[in-house]
Amino acid sequence: MNLSEPKDLAALLEALLLASGKPMSIERISELFEEAERPSNAQLRKALEVLEKSCKGRAFELKEVASGYRLQVRARFSPWVGRLWEERPQRYSRALLETLALIAYRQPITRGEIEDVRGVAVNSQIVKTLLEREWIRVVGHREVPGRPAMFATTRQFLDHFNLKNLDELPPLAVLREMEPAPLALDEEDAPVPDALQARADLAAPMQTPDEKPSFRSLLQELDNMESGLKTDFDDLPDEPQTTNRE
Repeated sequence: MNLSEPKDLAALLEALLLASGKPMSIERISELFEEAERPSNAQLRKALEVLEKSCKGRAFELKEVASGYRLQVRARFSPWVGRLWEERPQRYSRALLETLALIAYRQPITRGEIEDVRGVAVNSQIVKTLLEREWIRVVGHREVPGRPAMFATTRQFLDHFNLKNLDELPPLAVLREMEPAPLALDEEDAPVPDALQARADLAAPMQTPDEKPSFRSLLQELDNMESGLKTDFDDLPDEPQTTNRE
């Protein structure tokens, strides 16, 4: 195999990405080569371009997300591919999806600030679930009495929702400003509309490469959201290395 030839190198990268089953950065791919044979970053990117073009007309595609590159099944095949998993995907409440959306668009944000916007207390289990799924993390504490924790999304969140960075979040300008309204005690666990739940079901963790849902699809039926988009992680501390619990 001639690793200086983009086509040969692209075939090798395809094998590595298929075997990995998770996103791989240029730096991580480079580490897999012996020093004497290691391609330059420019050569790796060229080979990835070749691989991307070779996926045209095939059932899978090369996708760049926050943590790197991965091969995944195209979205149009998801209804059939999803039947490979007999276990029913975890169901997400409207309250959880609204909380996640607010963190994504208003980060860093405290639990109290989320409650101010939603007009209802945030169930502790919702925050626990989002932390356990490693979709959010604590990035500091607000310098106010009580020093409440501030939450922000993670790279795992971006990877899961098929995003390269926060710039790719759908704009909120088209959504209405949230109007806080008291909820009955049992409304926190009220059923999510079927169309929204179907999109959330697609977000269940999969052990093989597959197309991830877009965050836009999860927001389409979440009405009354407040605008205010954060577009980068530059002012947040570096994310510590964590173990994937999924």
